[in-house]
Amino acid sequence: MTPANGSTGPAAPEVPPDRATGGVAGPAGPAVPVQPGGPGGSDRVPDSTRDASAKKDYSEYGVAVLLLALGIWAIVDAMGLADAASARGPIGPKTVPIVVGLLLVAMAILLVVDVARGGRGEQEGGEDVDLSHGSDWRTIGLLAGAFAANALLIERIGWPLSGAILFFGTTYALGSRSYIRNVIISLIMSVGTWYLFYAGLGIKLPVGLLKGIL
Repeated sequence: MTPANGSTGPAAPEVPPDRATGGVAGPAGPAVPVQPGGPGGSDRVPDSTRDASAKKDYSEYGVAVLLLALGIWAIVDAMGLADAASARGPIGPKTVPIVVGLLLVAMAILLVVDVARGGRGEQEGGEDVDLSHGSDWRTIGLLAGAFAANALLIERIGWPLSGAILFFGTTYALGSRSYIRNVIISLIMSVGTWYLFYAGLGIKLPVGLLKGIL
């Protein structure tokens, strides 16, 4: 019997779509999935992915603006410092703040250029933190006490001793119990930083009880 459309052969059966794979099942083979961007597919980026990328761009630009503001503030504030009479050579009280400010400005510019060219910061891996435990208020309190003691004692006993108290208190708060070693290291750091500021930068930190010795 001749079909009504005039063809002489049997009509090809309709090929149903394969529901499991989203493709089209062939007459003699497995289903062929439809690829995005190809025939029957779509290359549209999901709105959630696009919004997340835009928010990330804004956050990275925000970091660059913050670095730029800090750098400009450091430079302007350093320019207002008075030159110390004991400053030697080109290094004075203004040197370090200006260098730090210039580095912050340079980092801000480089970050903007990198983000504009498509650079993206990698996400950090999840930290092994047990959120069921609360904050360690004892450690926080000890650290706050060490800083407060330094602020209260620096004018009375001087930085070499108050700085040693600060350094020793910090090591104790963080769990170190090597008392003799920590005392020696704390004294070396406090006296060393006092000489660094006094001889290197021309800034006289309070010497306190050690006046005439240092």
